Amino acid sequence: MTVNRSAVGAGVFREWFGCRQPHGSDPARSRGRLHPEPPSPTRTEFQRDRDRIVHSTAFRRLQYKTQVFVFHEGDYFRTRLTHTLEVAQLSRALARSLGLDEDLAEAVALAHDLGHPPFGHAGERALDRAMANFGGFDHNAQSLRVVTLLERRYAAFDGLNLSWETIEGIVKHNGPLVDAAGEGIGTYAAGVPASIREQDARYQLRLASWAGLEAQAAALADDIAYNSHDMDDGLRAGLFALDDVAGEVPFVAAIVADLRGRYPRLETSRLIHETTRRVITGLMERALAESAARIAATAPADADAVRAASSAMIAFDATAATAVADLRRFLFTRMYRHERVNRIMEDAADAVTRLFEAFLTSPKRMPPEWARAAARGDGEDRARVVADYIAGMTDRFALSEHRRLFDAAPELR
Repeated sequence: MTVNRSAVGAGVFREWFGCRQPHGSDPARSRGRLHPEPPSPTRTEFQRDRDRIVHSTAFRRLQYKTQVFVFHEGDYFRTRLTHTLEVAQLSRALARSLGLDEDLAEAVALAHDLGHPPFGHAGERALDRAMANFGGFDHNAQSLRVVTLLERRYAAFDGLNLSWETIEGIVKHNGPLVDAAGEGIGTYAAGVPASIREQDARYQLRLASWAGLEAQAAALADDIAYNSHDMDDGLRAGLFALDDVAGEVPFVAAIVADLRGRYPRLETSRLIHETTRRVITGLMERALAESAARIAATAPADADAVRAASSAMIAFDATAATAVADLRRFLFTRMYRHERVNRIMEDAADAVTRLFEAFLTSPKRMPPEWARAAARGDGEDRARVVADYIAGMTDRFALSEHRRLFDAAPELR
């Protein structure tokens, strides 16, 4: 079936805007929570999930966790928290335009990075290496541990006791984790982390299927947000110039050329901001048109039909997918592998490694409750407690702990 995407992008949005569609998730028909609770008189199930995530300790800690630049490098660079808020905003916009549940999309977006350790992906790689003999470390699996186990705020249960749909979205927002035979695929080709397998046994998450459309929207919003704002931060940090990006990313080049034609005297700071916002707008509009077309072509009867589909329904069209791939490739070589960023992140990764070794060797160096938890196990169980403790640290607390244990901390400059 051939679908006119421009027609869908105009007509379907008018029909769907502000109107819940049957292919979206309905909070009144949620599959519920692991620990039954009476319904809230003032909130839907997904609104309650969102609120619990916002009030969690792990969410507040994101303020001092690295996105790309360590927190003390500048007040205006993104942190893991501001990145998360940008993803949440875009997720709501996608969900609203497509007639989905905005609150569920927002909840998944707000929770998707709760498991990130200090110092961004450098910290994650360091923890994964340290845990190589103990099941490894994966921030997505860690986010699941946070919301099902590590947040300890409620009298009746560990974790946040989120709804099935939010848990599913956190685990599968990037797509199925296993094939029909149960073998890991993609990121999990070497095997699905034990913590995800354990929660799958409790929640029946259907790891071989897609998540609902709200979680798919959160995943696409993540791609749009981090590529655009990492470009913005890299430009403002002076790691590269706008002409460098335009020279390798045609999508950006067209935007820059149009802006310079319309505003030839525009100062650089405004030119960067206008370019960034138009990148976001362009990707969002193309994603909305493509997603609306896929939904219209498939016509899923309900959210379960979405899960049974053979491919994602919230997606970029070919132009946007190429733009994102080009921008990601540029950022990988010119920003994430930049000598300045690498030097800082190598020192940060070394700090994480030393902390892990110190706590694993002597768990009593951790706070009493963590030391007791580590003492109750050995081998992988003990190592996992140490990884949980370190993953929950902010950048500045990790540096403080390093200074406490070793009378020194890396400058990370």
